[in-house]
Amino acid sequence: MFKSFLEKLLTTNKTSIEEQSTEEDIVSIKEHPVGTDIQKIIQTLEKVYNVDQNTDVVVRHFNIGGLQKKAALFFISSTTDEKVIEEHLLRPMMQNTIRDAKVANLLTAREVTPYKITGDVIREINNGNTLLFIEGYTEAYSIETIKFQGRSVEKPTNEVILKGPNESFVEDIEINFSLVRKRIKDENMIFESIPISERIHNNAYLTYIKDLTNDDLVTKIRKKLKELDSGSISNLAILEQYIDSKPMALFPTILYTERPDRATTFLEKGHVILLMENSPAALILPVTFWTLYHSEEDNYNRFLHTNFTRILRLLALFITMAISAYYVAVTHFHAQMIPYELLLAIVQTREKVPFSPVIEVFIMQIAFELIREAGLRVPSPIGSTIGIVGALILGQAAVEANIVSPIVVIIVALDGLSSFAVGDLSLNFAIRMYRFAALIAAATFGILGIVGLYVVTLFYLVSFTSFGVPYFSPKTPYYESPQDTFIKGLLKNEVFRPAYLKPKDMSKK
Repeated sequence: MFKSFLEKLLTTNKTSIEEQSTEEDIVSIKEHPVGTDIQKIIQTLEKVYNVDQNTDVVVRHFNIGGLQKKAALFFISSTTDEKVIEEHLLRPMMQNTIRDAKVANLLTAREVTPYKITGDVIREINNGNTLLFIEGYTEAYSIETIKFQGRSVEKPTNEVILKGPNESFVEDIEINFSLVRKRIKDENMIFESIPISERIHNNAYLTYIKDLTNDDLVTKIRKKLKELDSGSISNLAILEQYIDSKPMALFPTILYTERPDRATTFLEKGHVILLMENSPAALILPVTFWTLYHSEEDNYNRFLHTNFTRILRLLALFITMAISAYYVAVTHFHAQMIPYELLLAIVQTREKVPFSPVIEVFIMQIAFELIREAGLRVPSPIGSTIGIVGALILGQAAVEANIVSPIVVIIVALDGLSSFAVGDLSLNFAIRMYRFAALIAAATFGILGIVGLYVVTLFYLVSFTSFGVPYFSPKTPYYESPQDTFIKGLLKNEVFRPAYLKPKDMSKK
């Protein structure tokens, strides 16, 4: 029976059903002129938007008073302000008594634009505008009635600072434009719209100061955006992966920020930023390693306070990269380097532990990463509680069960806490992943392996470029510009912009 069933299954004719796309029909429709027949164009739009199925697509027929002409409004109710439609479109036209009045004079909306091609009409409807069709007219009027739903300006969630502005970008692009222009009141500020997604019709906004930013840099980024071949780039986080020159690299070459004050600081230096609808952030490019290492709060604190926190940040960076790996290397290969009393204490704490130091560290590192990830995914009111309680209970239980030694718990906890001092999210991920590579090198070759890994990594990073800018500028190669790297100088002494950006205006004063 099974054999006959198998033969029947293998000999069954397989038929494939190909889904018929309406894309070609819609493309041909977009090329047609609007025409003077209202009924025809409305029927065409109803077919394109599947009005019998779409509940938020609205068609409103009425007569224009005075002109004695039939008219129709076509809009998407979920993306338009119906109050504006009622007060600035319908009411003035229906109450009009002048026979020879011009349509543009009847409408009291902020912006009215005529279009003669159906494709332009469809694009305007998708953008949230209302289209007015009038009997006998060869053009349709697009009236600005955009009202996409979104949240108001709030505090940044990932880039928290104690001193400075507390505004973050939101998903509304007009609000983001306003947040930038509020800080840079310059007629040379450019928000250049570039289409990047054919199917969902999204635009990226190339933002720069025209008389400051290098033209070659702007041209290079513009060309990169125009060469994109994707139909579904919906936000900046996805766009970042498309335009990144080294998408497989561990270290980031683009800075993702949600702070308008940080974005405008880079604009004033000659950088370019990218904004996008539905994205509560900006992409800053090009960037260097020091860009990722710094914090926006460095610009707001006093000289000594800023450099004190930078030294702490640098110390934390080395601790999170090296402490676990050095512990494994020393206990495995270089026990003679440990003072006798400390070595005796380590041996006593590991007396009942069945695993080698490298296994201990790996177990605790994985556990710490799991706790961190769980704390991010659970609801925020209990996220911090789970992180603290989970770490305490897990560490204590692991020590009491003789799975790990107490010194390993201390080292991994110090390692994890130090990683939080790395503010940039992408750099933080890179350092956290780099720790495991350092552990493997330490367990294999000892301190020699760690040093070798650091040298290879340094050579690798020195060869990096971000849109033509060397990753370790201005240190290597050296540029005559503010040496704002590990230590920050006095703000009043910074008289030049970064030379590696080749800005049109080098002087800041």
